[in-house]
Amino acid sequence: MRYALDALWRRKGRTTVTILGIGLATALVVVLLAVSQGVQTSSASLAAASGVDLLITSANTSLSSGTFPPVAGAHGLPSRVEAADPNVATASPWLVSSLLFANQSLYEASNASPTGSGVPGGWAPTSSGVVGWIPADNTGLETPPLLSGTGFAPATDDHFANGTFAGPSTHEVVLDQGLATVLHAGVGSTIWVGASSVSGPSELAGWFSNATSFRVVGLSGPFWLLPSALLGFFYLSELQTVVSGPTQAEDAASVVLVHLDDPSQAAADQTRLTTAFPSLTVFTLNNILGAVANAVSIYRTFGVLVGVVGVVVATLFTTTVLLMSVDDRSKEIAVLRALGYPRTTIGRFVVEEGLLLALFGFAVGLPLGAFGAVALNDFLRRLVTGLPSGFSFISLDAAVILSGLVEVLVVGLVASVAPAARAVTLPVVEELRAP
Repeated sequence: MRYALDALWRRKGRTTVTILGIGLATALVVVLLAVSQGVQTSSASLAAASGVDLLITSANTSLSSGTFPPVAGAHGLPSRVEAADPNVATASPWLVSSLLFANQSLYEASNASPTGSGVPGGWAPTSSGVVGWIPADNTGLETPPLLSGTGFAPATDDHFANGTFAGPSTHEVVLDQGLATVLHAGVGSTIWVGASSVSGPSELAGWFSNATSFRVVGLSGPFWLLPSALLGFFYLSELQTVVSGPTQAEDAASVVLVHLDDPSQAAADQTRLTTAFPSLTVFTLNNILGAVANAVSIYRTFGVLVGVVGVVVATLFTTTVLLMSVDDRSKEIAVLRALGYPRTTIGRFVVEEGLLLALFGFAVGLPLGAFGAVALNDFLRRLVTGLPSGFSFISLDAAVILSGLVEVLVVGLVASVAPAARAVTLPVVEELRAP
């Protein structure tokens, strides 16, 4: 080992550049591994804490598609699901859609002129994601925290009125902070919600005449289950009426979230509910996490390819440097051989030199990779809104560090093969006779 250290010390410039090259390759691998591990770990942790043990969708739905055809008979499903499976504690139908929102200022500006000439440039309804649910059916499920206001008054969904959609409407809505900021709305504000699009100010009057007004009864924090910066929350039937129209309202949901008394029996509950409801598809939490893992694996595959390119380049560069080092010391190696050093010892000297370069590169690359991973996590957290405080895009655990260490050791060993072979096959006599 002393001989290898001396060889590196005598060529400080070349050694420094090589260590930096290996360090950069190590940092790249560490960042890629940390991100893929972090997304999967955080998703699993948050999903486990969400209270969602089963996810019910319409038949033949694929989690990978990201689209959920409507589930019919949404209001009656909770009682039917609970009757079919005594282990079901909560079955909550959710309707997820997208609507346009407008505030009081836009309403007043639109009324100032029938042609919309009084509407300032750039003013228009805001597109936002929406969720409709029955508050009483969310027991045990994680919902966004209410930061201000009273929230929904009744826990039931009276507007549904046994399928007539003729019951009293509360016209209550809870906005997340992102949407409230865009609309300049607070608790007590009135907003308008509509499903139709608007192509210009002249259409605003018609849009408002068909839109539905709602009173803001609460502001919530971000909702990680639907990571969007803009979300509005409604009673299920009132959102169904807005989406489908008051005369065509359909009792449809996008998904039904199920919370179990005993989550350890989720697979058995999945089988039981699938048998009881052949027109529906039931996913367990493991199925959902498997879909997340498949999505992450695509990124992981891309990351592996990028990492392999970096490792190959670092290996070739290290091989070249070690070959140059062997050539520079050819006479010195011949002298060692003439003094009785066996070929295995000479080869070991070169391998030790390669491993030292790799370890020094790891010592440089690990902190670089950790810094890069933390910086990337901060950037992505600012870029992707609606994430919970506990979510992290990275995970710098022992597995990531060990993978980085194995990578540099492989670089050092592979890069040493050709230089070691050259060192042990140098013609001793010719090298000693050379001037």
